[in-house]
Amino acid sequence: MAKLIYFTPTSLDGFIAKDPGSYDWSSPDEEAFAFIIDLIRPIGTYLYGRKTYETMSVWETPGVIPGLLADGPEFARVWQAADKIVYSKTLETVTTRKTRLVREFDPHAIRELKAQSTHDITVGGPELAAHAIRAGLVDEYHLLVAPAMLGGGTRVLAGDLRANLELLDERRFPNGMVYLRYRTQA
Repeated sequence: MAKLIYFTPTSLDGFIAKDPGSYDWSSPDEEAFAFIIDLIRPIGTYLYGRKTYETMSVWETPGVIPGLLADGPEFARVWQAADKIVYSKTLETVTTRKTRLVREFDPHAIRELKAQSTHDITVGGPELAAHAIRAGLVDEYHLLVAPAMLGGGTRVLAGDLRANLELLDERRFPNGMVYLRYRTQA
């Protein structure tokens, strides 16, 4: 059975974005980026909310990304190879390959996907992740803590969530970023 992983960057004060589309504070260095690629390589499916999908869809055409790191094309290949499910009531169509649009989050469908998948699944976007967490579907949390405080914005985790976690792994990077991997405890 596949694991469902909430994999996200976060500021030290627990935010994913100050302003929509403003993620420059969370940019990894070359070493962290190579590490991220290794982490996502075994992912078979990405579950996205609309905003996260719109942010990530640039990896369909990485040549348009200014200041692309050397491993950018490899990240794009890995990202493009995985299936993507976008949950949105407002998005009219998807623009990337191997992507389908779903209007409603259905915990039962995710349980079935986990049971049938041979590769792990990630959930991206704090609102979608909150639905999955409330439904008891998230098995692991992979957080990339950036050395920045945003002071407000979109929270990485909704304020009404509760879970007991066990630290499985951690790693520090020269740019001050820290990777934390937790498992949900029963």
